[in-house]
Amino acid sequence: MKPRLAALLVPVLLVLAGCTATTGQEGSAAGPTRAARPSPFADCATLTAPTGTTAAPSGSAARSGPAAPTGSAGAGDGSGTAGSPAAAGGGSPLPELVLSCFTGGAPVALRDIHGPAVINVWASWCPPCRKELPAFQRLSVRAAGQLQVIGVNSRDSRDGAQAVGEDFGIRFPVLFDQGEALQRELRRTAVPLTLLVDAQGRIAHTDTSGALDDIRLADLVHRHLGLAVPA
Repeated sequence: MKPRLAALLVPVLLVLAGCTATTGQEGSAAGPTRAARPSPFADCATLTAPTGTTAAPSGSAARSGPAAPTGSAGAGDGSGTAGSPAAAGGGSPLPELVLSCFTGGAPVALRDIHGPAVINVWASWCPPCRKELPAFQRLSVRAAGQLQVIGVNSRDSRDGAQAVGEDFGIRFPVLFDQGEALQRELRRTAVPLTLLVDAQGRIAHTDTSGALDDIRLADLVHRHLGLAVPA
């Protein structure tokens, strides 16, 4: 009886061994499918390089230097009141924060960012943020060589931010601020939030008026940074 029992058990053991091996192969094959997709956003290494190292678009106005609205303390109310750019020195510097780049690499100190720059704080779960992001992407193309467009993804998931970047074709650099450190420093809680930063790295204007379009963005850049960018 024992030899017959052993003969019956051998196929069962072989089947069990085959299932275990198959499971192991599937597990190893699943690894690449779970790997992170390539980021749609640009690398952040350019953020600390001087703006204007590439040629400005044909027909665009030359940089006129830093500008801030008269009487501005760097925290505008987003109402869009008219005013001509003031002399250098207005506004407060960017906070002393270091944020990680969405694509990895060395973290970026905000005070090392070369202005002029437009910094947009956004999140994938924020409908106005999603509505205005394409306008910021277009601005980054039209104003290449004149200013930098930078995103700060706040209180969000990497998957959510990546999906929005892919869906809307966002290519400018994005910093990752999961803990809302920048908003806390600025004492601002709502998103979207847009900072216009002059050539000295000072906040010339803070906009919290809601989703911005091409015309409104071009107007803000002209009035607060003194740059003519076509809408």
